[in-house]
Amino acid sequence: MSLQSLALIENWPVPTAAAGAVRADGTVLGTHGPAGQRFPLASVTKPLAAYAVLVAYEEGAVELDEPAGPQGSTVRHLLAHTSGLAFDEHRVTAPPGERRLYSNAGFEVLGDHVAKATEIPFGEYLRQAVLEPLGMTSTSLEGSPAKGGVSSVSDLLRFAAELQAPRLLDPRTVAEATLTVQYPGTKGVLPGYGHQNPNDWGLGFEIRNGKSPHWTGSSSSPRTFGHFGQSGTFLWVDPDAGAASVALTDRAFGPWAVEAWPAFTDSVLAELQG
Repeated sequence: MSLQSLALIENWPVPTAAAGAVRADGTVLGTHGPAGQRFPLASVTKPLAAYAVLVAYEEGAVELDEPAGPQGSTVRHLLAHTSGLAFDEHRVTAPPGERRLYSNAGFEVLGDHVAKATEIPFGEYLRQAVLEPLGMTSTSLEGSPAKGGVSSVSDLLRFAAELQAPRLLDPRTVAEATLTVQYPGTKGVLPGYGHQNPNDWGLGFEIRNGKSPHWTGSSSSPRTFGHFGQSGTFLWVDPDAGAASVALTDRAFGPWAVEAWPAFTDSVLAELQG
C-alpha cells in the first residue's frame, strides 16, 4: 500500500516539500517528494536530542532527576520545558516545575550537561547513540541541540519507527518520554498556537491530549506525540493509528502550515483507517 494522501503536499505553498508515513513494524507506507533531500529541522531536532539524552540515562551517564540547569532544576525539568529558563536566553524566568516555558536554551544546557557527563561532544554522542544505530546516514547536528539538526524524510521515518517499536531504549523509557505527561496540569504557550492550559509535554516530546488549536489533525488521538519546527517541519506518532508521519519543507512555519498541516494529517489518518 502507498498512501495517496501524502500527495497533498503538492498543494502546499512551499518551494519544496517531502513527506512520508511508517507503521510501528517499520513498514514504510509511502513517501512523496524528495525523500532523500536534507532539510533543516529547526525544533524537530529536539526529539532526536531527547532520545540521545535518554540513551545517556539508560547507560548510567546521567540521571533524570539529577541537578542540571538553573538552581532547583533537573534533567527531567529541562526535557519537559519546566526548568524556568527563557525561550532563547540563558535567563531564569520562573521557578522549576511551575510553568511550561518552551526553551531552546534548556536543550542547549542539556547538550552541555550530557557532553560533560560522557566526555563526548553532544553532536558526536547523538551520532553514536541514535543516528548510527538507526542507519540515519543523512542526519547530522550542526549547532544547537534545540534546533541545529538537518535530516531527510527517509531518515526520520527510521526514527519514527524506532519511537513506535524501540530497539535502542527500554520501551518503558520511551513510554515515559512520549505518553506520560511530566508535571501534569502545567500551563504555558505552545509556540505558534498560543496559550494552552494544560500544555502537556513528555520528555522532549509534545503530547497532544486535548490541545486546540493544534498542528496535528482533528482526528488525531489524544495520545499523539511528536514535534514541529519553525523551518516548516513536523513529525507525529499516533499510537492509536499504529503509524507515524513526517513532513519537511523549505518554507518557514506560518499561517500556511496552520491551515495545511491538520488537513494533511486527517487525510493520512482517514486513509490508514480506510
